[in-house]
Amino acid sequence: MGLGEIMMGDLESAISFFVLAFILLFYLVFYGFLTAMFTLTMWVMLQTVSDHTPKYQDRLATPGLMIRPKTENLDVIVNISDTESWDQHVQKLNKFLEPYNDSIQAQKNDVCRPGRYYEQPDNGVLNYPKRACQFNRTQLGNCSGIGDPTHYGYSTGQPCVFIKMNRVINFYAGANQSMNVTCAGKRNEDAENLGHFVMFPANGHIDLMYFPYYGKKFHVNYTQPLVAVKFLNVTPNVEVNVECRINAANIATDDERDKFAGRVAFKLRINKT
Repeated sequence: MGLGEIMMGDLESAISFFVLAFILLFYLVFYGFLTAMFTLTMWVMLQTVSDHTPKYQDRLATPGLMIRPKTENLDVIVNISDTESWDQHVQKLNKFLEPYNDSIQAQKNDVCRPGRYYEQPDNGVLNYPKRACQFNRTQLGNCSGIGDPTHYGYSTGQPCVFIKMNRVINFYAGANQSMNVTCAGKRNEDAENLGHFVMFPANGHIDLMYFPYYGKKFHVNYTQPLVAVKFLNVTPNVEVNVECRINAANIATDDERDKFAGRVAFKLRINKT
């Protein structure tokens, strides 16, 4: 191999190296530019987003209702003679109601004036965190579980089921009018098998003072109001379909496209041997 061929080979190798280096530099700059553009775009977008209130939210015109204890398929099944069948419900309710203990509520939340909204406007200055109104566990009467040897009635076949309204930010539930929860059997046979029940607070009342809700980060100690329903004499060994609704001026409950709009349906069965 001559000197010219060796030099030509070295030249081709050098050219290949510089071409490869150029390609690598190009892609490095290209992807670096894209990364910088993406980072800048995200930064600009985040400047328009509040840490406390969603800028864009699928605000439901009608908040839904849910029950506790939380069960699969909204079935509350109790076998009185089988402790394990209802003890799981009791444990869930103990955990769920713990933040409602009177001592915790007195420590964290305010005693509010009933019958009016507890509004806390910013007035140009960030008012954070928002205070919440007390909802004491003792308001749940015979369903409070406090010193209750019947375990919310589950050991005696008179279970308590708790109704809660889903939270909607800045929603003024009730439109400044009183509201309450009512329950009934879905069909005639359900109504007959459901028997009698009592509600706590009385008449399933939900006070305006628990609204509006300002969001999780603003309302750090917010405990939403509850309505407890204690079923006294459900026909045993029969599946009963129950529906509970919120009666409020600005909450519709007749939208067949949304079965949870302002209402909740669940199945209740008390098994006795």
